[in-house]
Amino acid sequence: MTDLNTASATPAKDGLHRSLKPRHLNMIAIGGSIGTGLFVASGATVATAGPGGALLAYALIGLMVYFLMTSLGEMAAHIPVSGSFSTYGSRFVDDGFGFALGWNYWYNWAVTIAAELVAAQLIMSFWLPEVSGLYWSALFLGLMFLLNFVSVRGFGESEFWFALIKVVTVVVFIGIGLATIFGIMGGIESPGFSNFTQGDAPFVGGLQAMVGVAMIAGFSFQGTELIGIAAGESENPKKNIPIAIRQVFWRILMFYILAIFVIGVLIPYTDPNLLKNDASDISVSPFTLLFERAGFAAAASVMNAVILTAILSAGNSGMYASTRMLYNLALQGKAPKLFGRLSANGVPRNALYATTLVGALCFFTSIVGDSTLYTWLLNTSGMCGFIAWLGIAISHYRFRKGYLTQGGRLEDLPYRAKLFPFGPLFAFTLCLLITLGQNYQAFFGDKIDWAGLAATYISLPLFLVIWLGYRMKKGSRLVRYSEMDVRGGGDD
Repeated sequence: MTDLNTASATPAKDGLHRSLKPRHLNMIAIGGSIGTGLFVASGATVATAGPGGALLAYALIGLMVYFLMTSLGEMAAHIPVSGSFSTYGSRFVDDGFGFALGWNYWYNWAVTIAAELVAAQLIMSFWLPEVSGLYWSALFLGLMFLLNFVSVRGFGESEFWFALIKVVTVVVFIGIGLATIFGIMGGIESPGFSNFTQGDAPFVGGLQAMVGVAMIAGFSFQGTELIGIAAGESENPKKNIPIAIRQVFWRILMFYILAIFVIGVLIPYTDPNLLKNDASDISVSPFTLLFERAGFAAAASVMNAVILTAILSAGNSGMYASTRMLYNLALQGKAPKLFGRLSANGVPRNALYATTLVGALCFFTSIVGDSTLYTWLLNTSGMCGFIAWLGIAISHYRFRKGYLTQGGRLEDLPYRAKLFPFGPLFAFTLCLLITLGQNYQAFFGDKIDWAGLAATYISLPLFLVIWLGYRMKKGSRLVRYSEMDVRGGGDD
C-alpha cells in the first residue's frame, strides 16, 4: 500500500495543492452540516411531529449520516482524491456508476449555488426591500467566485470564518436555552418539561409526520460529505481526515439534537410561529424567538445576518465542490479536457467558470419570481444529494469487501469505519427509503400530482439513464472484488 505521509504537505500528483489545514478541514465538516435547515426549518419540524417526534427523526437521520461519514472517511483517508465518491464509484462499483455519480454531484452543487443566491435575495429584502434582488445575486456570486478563484487556501479560510459564525450562534443558542430550561436565565420563566406533555406531545402526527420530518432532516444534513471532496487538497489526509470524521457524530449531537431539544422544551409545538418558518421571514425563526424572549431586541437582525452567512457558506462550498468534481471528471476523460487545466496556484479555473455560469441561473428569478424558481431549483437538485449518499454506502461496502479479498489488513487502514457491514447497509436502506418517499403525498390525493412527482423524482431516472447509457457505450461492467484498484495514495 502507498504511504500517504510522503505527500502530506505537497502538491497532489495532478497538481492540486494540499493547502487545507486541519482547522480548515474541521470547519468545512462543521459548516457542511449547519445551514438554513437548522436555523429556519427546525421550528417547523417540532410543530409537525412534536418535540419527541422531531428529536427522534433527527437522531435517526443523524445516525445515518454518521455511518455515511465513517464510510466516506475510511475511503478518503486511504485514497484522498478530489473526485471522492465519483472516483470510488468507478473503482469499486462500475465505471459508469462513477461517471453518473460525478455528473449528478456536479449538477447538485452547481444548482445549489443558484438556489442559495435566490435565498440570499429573500434575506436581503428584510433590510433593503426596495433594492432589486438581481444586484444581491450578482454581488454574492462575484464574492463566491473570487474566494474560489484565488486559491484553495482562500476557500478554506473563508469557509473557516463562515462556519465559525454559525458555530458560535448555535452554541450561544443552546447555552441560553439550557440556562432557561434549568432556571438559571433571569427574566424568563422556565416551562420545565410541560411542552413535552401537553396535547399530543411528545409525538404528534404519527408515522406520516415522522417521515416528513426525516426528509427535512436529511436535506439539512446534506453537505457533510464535503470533507471527502476536500480530502484531495488537505495536508496529511492520512492523519487529518480521521480526526475530522471522528468529530462528525458529536457535532450532529450538539448542533442538531441539543438545538431541537431546546426548541421543543421552550416553545410549544402549537405555537403558530413555528409553522411560518420561511427564508423570507426570519422574524419567526425559533432562534429569533428565543433570543427575543431572552431580551435581545435586535435578535431578528442578528439572525438575519447569521442566516445570510449560512447561505453564503453553502454557496461557497457548493462552488468549491462542483468545481473540483468537474475537474476530476475531466482528468478521467469523463468531461471535456479543458476543465482539467489548472492555474499556476493549483485552481481548476475553467471548471470554476463553467460552474459559475450555472450558478448565474439565479438571475432568472426576475422573470419567474423569487420563490417559484427557488422551490423549483431545490426540488430538482435535492434528490441528487441523496443519490450521492447512496453511492457512498454502496462504494464503501464493496471497497471493504475488495480490500479484504485482495489480502489487505484492516489495521493498515488510516481510518477504519466501525460496525461494518451494518453501518453502510443501515445507511443505504434508510437513505433509500427517504429518497423514494420524498413526495409520497402526491400519490394519495384525489388526483396524482404528476408535475410535482416529475420535479421531485426526475433526478432518479436521469441518473439511471446516464449510468446505463455509459455502460452501453463504453462497455463497463461491475468490478470484481479481485480486480478492484484498492491501492492507497492520492490523486492519480
